Amino acid sequence: MSTLDPGVRDDDRPVDLTEDFVVLPEQTVDDTDHGWGEHGPGNDTWLLAERPPHWD
Repeated sequence: MSTLDPGVRDDDRPVDLTEDFVVLPEQTVDDTDHGWGEHGPGNDTWLLAERPPHWD
């Protein structure tokens, strides 16, 4: 039962879902590289591209 109107149950109450609101974020701060204490994306691609020929 609703506390506002004793004759209307919460299950029967209309809910406006037209607004886009975020209940929870897609990713939390502690689930990022920075949150884990890691650095952001590095230059691994560049380092592999510049690999010296004598390493092959």
